[in-house]
Amino acid sequence: MTAPHRYAVDPADLHKTITDTLGALARRVDLRLGEVTVTVSPDNYLKAAEVLRDSPACQFEQLLDVCGLDYSDYRNGGWDGPRYAVVSHLLSVSLNQRVRLRVFCADDELPEVESLNGLWGSANWFEREAFDLYGIVFLNHPDLRRILTDYGFIGHPFRKDFPVSGHVEMRYDPERQRVIYQPVTIEPREITPRIIREENYGGIQPGRGLDNHG
Repeated sequence: MTAPHRYAVDPADLHKTITDTLGALARRVDLRLGEVTVTVSPDNYLKAAEVLRDSPACQFEQLLDVCGLDYSDYRNGGWDGPRYAVVSHLLSVSLNQRVRLRVFCADDELPEVESLNGLWGSANWFEREAFDLYGIVFLNHPDLRRILTDYGFIGHPFRKDFPVSGHVEMRYDPERQRVIYQPVTIEPREITPRIIREENYGGIQPGRGLDNHG
C-alpha cells in the first residue's frame, strides 16, 4: 500500500490563507493535486505578487521561475480565453510553502504584463526568456532583450504557430566571407513512422514472412 503524501503545509490551509490574504486581488484561487494556483488580472498582478511576498501569512521570499504559456492549441483548439499567460512559481523558505501565480495577457496581438524584477531580482533572466520565446513584453523591465536566440532571429519559437523549421536560416557565404541569413530552404516533409499492418510482412516471425519456405 502506498503511504499517503505528507505536505509541510496542508494545501487546504494554504488555499484558505491565500484566498483570505489576497481577497479581491485574486480572480480565483484553485486547489488541485495538492497545489495552489492563484489567477489574477493584469491590473492586479504586481500588487498581488507584492502581497504574497510581504504578508506575514505568506512570506514568499523567493521567485523560482517565470515562464510564458501559449493557450492557442489548449483543449485541441477549444480554448476561448486569452492566448498568452505568464506563470510564476513562488517559494516561502520561512514557512516551507509554495504557490503558483498566473496572469493572462489582455491583448493577444501585443501581450504584456508588468515585470516582477522590482520585487524579485531573479525575474530578470526568466522574463527575458519568456520575451524571447513567446514575445511577451514585461513592462518596466530594466533590460528586456533576447537571451536565447540570435540577434537577427525573427519571431518567437515557442509560439504554437511558429514553423518547426523557422523563418530564416544561417550559412557562411564564401564570396562575402561572412555569415549571412536567408529564407529557409528546407522543404517540409512527413516524418511520421509508417505503421505496418500487412499480415505477412518482413519475415520476422515463422509463418509470417514474405518468403516462408523454411
